[in-house]
Amino acid sequence: MMSSVVDRRAGHHQVSRSRCVSSRLPRCLVCEPCMDSRAVRAIFDDATIRVYQAYPAEIAIPALRHGRFVAPFKMERMTWIKPSFNWMMYRCGYATKPGQDVVLGIDITREGFEWALRNAALSHFTPAAYDSPEVWRAAVDQTPVRIQWDPERDWRLNPIAGVRSLQVGLSADAVSRYVNRWIVGIADINSVGRLAAQAAASGAAPPALPCDDERSYPLAIRASGLLQP
Repeated sequence: MMSSVVDRRAGHHQVSRSRCVSSRLPRCLVCEPCMDSRAVRAIFDDATIRVYQAYPAEIAIPALRHGRFVAPFKMERMTWIKPSFNWMMYRCGYATKPGQDVVLGIDITREGFEWALRNAALSHFTPAAYDSPEVWRAAVDQTPVRIQWDPERDWRLNPIAGVRSLQVGLSADAVSRYVNRWIVGIADINSVGRLAAQAAASGAAPPALPCDDERSYPLAIRASGLLQP
């Protein structure tokens, strides 16, 4: 399992903190000039990549206990994973929204993550990726994964102009692979989310956040324009 600002256990690989060259501040604080429009930004090491999900306690606590998702997690439902800590905080309102009160940092294999991207279709039609709506619909029918790009957020949850954040929706066989084969470890990161919320409310920068360690993920996958800027 990788190490990050929320997981510094001895013997784990530590990801060096990325910095914005122009400002010398953590990249998540003033990152807009340094970010590609649709780069996949994440915490990762040679074997794993961290993604985030938010669940109610009745799903999250058993997952933390077992190191994988178990009942009442529903395998038949689509589940969305997010490599961006800031976007996860935006989506769950710093873990205050109903049903999203426990935020999990989930380390999965890079092999599994890249399998998902190779077996994906965009969640909506775009001419840059598909010749026609019919071609897009056929791709949706033939793949178990959806890719969606939403406005990236800074740690205060403000949108970053011109920068998009990746979401990956898993269904059918992809959910089974995720739960049973890809997950390496699960961590409760609510305490970090609370620090971010307190800092945003006070206007003071937090001492450290996972987004400080996020960097561009190296991808050879450019098929169908799904990940092209």
